[in-house]
Parts: sequence; C-alpha cells; structure tokens
Amino acid sequence: MTASEARSFGPQVRMERAGSIAVIAIDNPPINAGSLEVRRGLLDAVQAVTENTEVTGAVLIGEGTTFIAGSDLREFGQPLEDPQLPTVIQAVEVSPKPFVAAIHGAALGGGFELALGCDARVAAEDAVVGLPEVTLGIIPGAGGTQRLPRLVGLSKAIELICTGRRVSAPEASMLGLIDATFDMDLKAGAIAYASSLAGQKKPVIQRSVPREPEATIKAAEEKARKAGRERPPVLEAIRVIRLATEVTPLEALTTEREVFQRLRVSEEAFALRHHFFAERQATKPASLKEVEPHNIESVAVIGSGTMGVGIAVAALNAGFPVTLLDMDSQALERGRERLREHYEGSIARGKLSQEEVSACLNRLSIATDYEVLGTTDLFIEAVFEDLEVKQKVFRALDQVAHPNAILATNTSYLEVSRIAEVTRRPESVLGLHFFSPAQIMRLLEVVQAQHTGLEALATGMAFGRKLKKLPVLVQDSFGFIGNRIYAAYRAQCEYMLEEGAFPEEIDQALEAYGFAMGPFAVGDMSGLDIAWQMRKQRAAQRDPDARYVSIPDILCEMGRFGRKSGAGYYDYREDPKKGKPDPEVAEIIRSESERKGYTRHNFNEEEIQRRALLAMANEAALLLAEGVADRPADVDLVLVNGYGFPKWKGGPVFQARQKEPEDLAREFEELARLSEHGFRAADPASLFER
Repeated sequence: MTASEARSFGPQVRMERAGSIAVIAIDNPPINAGSLEVRRGLLDAVQAVTENTEVTGAVLIGEGTTFIAGSDLREFGQPLEDPQLPTVIQAVEVSPKPFVAAIHGAALGGGFELALGCDARVAAEDAVVGLPEVTLGIIPGAGGTQRLPRLVGLSKAIELICTGRRVSAPEASMLGLIDATFDMDLKAGAIAYASSLAGQKKPVIQRSVPREPEATIKAAEEKARKAGRERPPVLEAIRVIRLATEVTPLEALTTEREVFQRLRVSEEAFALRHHFFAERQATKPASLKEVEPHNIESVAVIGSGTMGVGIAVAALNAGFPVTLLDMDSQALERGRERLREHYEGSIARGKLSQEEVSACLNRLSIATDYEVLGTTDLFIEAVFEDLEVKQKVFRALDQVAHPNAILATNTSYLEVSRIAEVTRRPESVLGLHFFSPAQIMRLLEVVQAQHTGLEALATGMAFGRKLKKLPVLVQDSFGFIGNRIYAAYRAQCEYMLEEGAFPEEIDQALEAYGFAMGPFAVGDMSGLDIAWQMRKQRAAQRDPDARYVSIPDILCEMGRFGRKSGAGYYDYREDPKKGKPDPEVAEIIRSESERKGYTRHNFNEEEIQRRALLAMANEAALLLAEGVADRPADVDLVLVNGYGFPKWKGGPVFQARQKEPEDLAREFEELARLSEHGFRAADPASLFER
C-alpha cells in the first residue's frame, strides 16, 4: 500500500496512509456503534496493518462527532456473531505494530475497551471515556475489567465500572487512561504519537496492577455494593475485577467473557436495554420531528413554594435567566431564602463551586408584579393545586405575555385544557409536570392539552432536554400517566388493607420487589393531606357504586398527615424520619374491615406484589387504549423515573409483556373480581402495540 492508497474494509471501515502510519477510520453514524460490520472491518484492517512491511504503526479514529460511543445494543439480545470484540482486541495486541486510539466525542463501553486494547490512547480535550455496562445489567465483556485496573488500580476500577461514570479527558489523563490530549488537530497529533512509538509494543494487559492497601479496595467495594443495591451486575463486576490480581490474564478474561455472556441475556439486562431505547424514542416524538421549537432565552416561575423554587433552581442551573414571582412578598422572601440555602448546600457538598453559584444567583430576579414579565419567553405556573387559583394566574399571564410566549402549568392532576380556556391563546398553553424535588428528579411530563400547538409542545420538550431531564409526551387526562397509574396502585394496596394486610406488610413486600419505598411510607413522606384535599375536591364526581377506602380519610380527620405531623400510617414521634407501626392505625384498619364485612386473611409477599403490579399494568392498558401515552414504553419511563419502580425490573408494561396476552387478560379479570367495584378490567392488547 503506497502513501496515496486508501482501502475499504466493508462499508464502515476505511484505511489510508500518512507516511508509515496507517489511519483506520470507523464510519457508522450516528455514534459509530461497534456493530458486526464494524468488527469485521476492523479485524481485516488490523491484519492488513500487521502484514504490511511499510507500515510501522496505526491510528484508530472515528469519523463524524465521536470515536466508538458503544456497542450495538440491538445485538445483545441474540447470539453474537463472529468476530466478537475480544477477537479484534487480541489482534491489535498481538500485532507487532503499535496502535494508538484517537478519541474525540465519546469512547464508551466496547469503544473504550477497544481503546484500552491499543498501545496508547490520545484524546481531544473535550472527549469522555467510560465503561457503562453495569448500568445496562451486564459487565464489560471485552477486557475492561482487566485492563482498566492495570492503569488505575483495583479501587478506582471498581468505582468507575460499578457506577458507569463518564470520565472527562482531563481527569482521564490524570488517572493514566489517556496518554496525551490535543486541543487542535487530533488526527495529526495521533499520527505523530504513533510515529514516536515505532517498534514499541505496550499492551495494557501485560502490565501489573498498581499496589494499594486492602482496606482501600474493601472501602471501594462496600461503597459500590451499597450504591448498586447489591444487584448481580455490580457484585459480578467486583468479583471479576478482583481476578486481575488473583489469576492469569487469560483466565480472568475467560471468566469475564463467560459472565458477560450470561448476564446479557438475563431479564435485568433486557429490562435495562428496554429503558435505553425507550428514552431515546421518548425524547424525540414522531409527531414533533419536523417542528421547530421556540427559542427560550428567559423563564418566569409563578409561585415561590417548594415546587416553584425547585423549578427555578433547575432552570438557573441550565443557564436560563429566571424571574421568581409571587404576589405575597413574605412568601417570596421565604422562597428566596430556600433557594439561597439550596445553593449553600450545593457548595458545602462540593456539587457546585462558589463561582458557579454566583453565576446562578446573578441570573435570578424576584418580582411581585406581573407587569415586569413582558419580555419573558416561558412562564411556568407552580401555585396551589386549585383550578380557580391557577386560572386566575393564567388570566394575568395572558395580559402581560408577549405573543410568542409559552405558558405552562405544573399541575399534577388538573386538566390543562380547563386552565388554558381562560386565555386567548390556548395553542400556547401546555403542561410541564415536574416531580418533587424539581431540581433533582429527572422526569418531566410534557402535557398536550386540547388546543396545544405543536410548536408549544416542541418547545416544552426542548426545554426539558436543556434542563437535562427526561421529557415524556402525554395527553391531557386526570393524573396524566404517572399519577393515574400510581392512584390505581395505591387503591389496590388500600383494598388489601381492608382485606387483611397492614401498611408495614405491604410496604415491606413492595420494597422487597425493588421499590425505593412502599406506598404508605411514600404517602407519609409526601403528606396525606395533599391527596385528601384532592379527594374532597373530586368527591362529587366519584361513582357512588365504586369501592372507596375510607382509612386514609379517617387518618387525616385525626390530624395524622404523615411525617410532618408526627403520625400518619406510621408513628414518627420517636424518629421523625423512620416511622414504626402504630397499634392505633392497626385498630382503625380492623374496624373498617369489620364495618364493611370483610373477613380478614393473611397476605404473603408474592400475593401483595402480584396484585399491585397487575393494578399498574391494567391501568396502563386503559390509558394506552385512550391515547394518554404515546407508546407503551413511555409508561415504564414515567413509573421508573418518577415513582420508584425498580429500573432493573423494566416497569409495569415490561413485566406485563413477559406474559401471553390471553393469560394477562384472565389475570386482569381475576383482579377485577377481587377488587369488586374498584377496578375495570382492561384489554391488554394496547400493552403489546408498538
């Protein structure tokens, strides 16, 4: 091959010459995923480099905006075809010619494992690297668990692999993962670096693991186990990383691949891949593909309570100038104080620097007069959950907002269309349902009301992405996706209270399944009075024949509102954060069972879990049939990211899809019988669409 020659190795890999250095380029847009065709092309190109006597070294580089940003996850649910990635990496390592990985954009998963198989790694200054496999229910399967420890030590390898954290190029250089960075021409820098290595092979796998105290390694293990909730991928990753100092590299690599192959076809891995693809689909709805969002340069948040302050913080952190408005000057001052305390805490925890906090606070304005908001692009109302109160705010906004402004409500339950109808611009009104705490929770339901225009919706979705949230498009309906399904779930748990269970039994069973908290502990934490007020507001609309559980109302009438009052379903008088079962609550439950004529019986853990999950799946089928959610997977995204459903279980729709539709239909009918008039059995067909 002469200096002017270029060769293609399949449709996605090309090679050209720069003097004695071969430059192998991967071109598989958009992220240069390490697909079968890429692996085939790379293996052929590596062999060509090895056989060519005129070539002294090679550079691997990605075309477009990134190196290899991961493997093709669509392959992981089926048998992997040869050549597999370890074969490609082995060819790189046994070649007598040095290989340099030139990383721009991202080198993640298999892409970073390929880079670790090279003799050196150079990167653009804004590149990131990482091994996120554990977050997908697997472990690195192409040497990542063995090569990474040889560069950073066991404890750091455990941290990086078990969290899946992305590492910036400056930090990667400090850790020894990157050998050089270039702020200008990465390709030229990589070619020069490869030239300097002529005749030198430096396989990472042949290096020794740096020594460190066993206590340090143990501490990293314990931290990873706790953060990873003892999930199998975390435990297996720790075990296999440890092999780097216990057995030969060949034995360790063989074990790593065996574990990877086993985990990639586990239910957990299928569930997490389900989420991976669902997130990417949800943030780019087909209905908005050709719609251009409005440019948002300023934001106003109406209401300075806990939610309003949280939304303001989220927008400030994303770089938006924010006006926080409240007609009550004292409430506004309390809100500003909460916001200041939040940022002081961020500095104390090392989350933000003083300079970053100062920049955020400099973008904040406060106001008690709507008239100052005439140039604002996006308004987010976050006042009391009352239709008349919210309509009053929107009438005022309609008077001052400029013609292209977007008006959003943060309502959790109310119909956005009813709020929009008091304006002259219903096409500009949508719901942006944040979850508390708004500055932390990732989920954002973007609600399309009856007359919401596509440009307003596209703007809401784009705004959510700028806040680094997960925006999910939903249609206007009571409770949208999340609160509607959660209400059905909570109601089923309340039915079980009447029939024989106690709050702590139900909470323990659902926490054992993987929920962060059970429904009664959640209710106590959120405040039982909030849902009580909503039930009273909707009492006139309730079907008088529908099953209704009075236990939560009785608790509220007694002043038991949860943690904030010292008592709810649990007693918090001894420990404000950790309640204990209360005999008084147990007696109320028994009394209600007797009053309604239920013969109480014991529930086992599996029965509690089954009824709760079926209630969720049934409600999901109903709202999908009604068109409230765009796709079945959107339901799972909402329940996992907003309601504590365990991500490694996939979500209620994912779980339902593990059954045959006809079997699921029978289970829905059986649950309807057990629930009496509190439950309408759905046709499960909508759960299996798209």
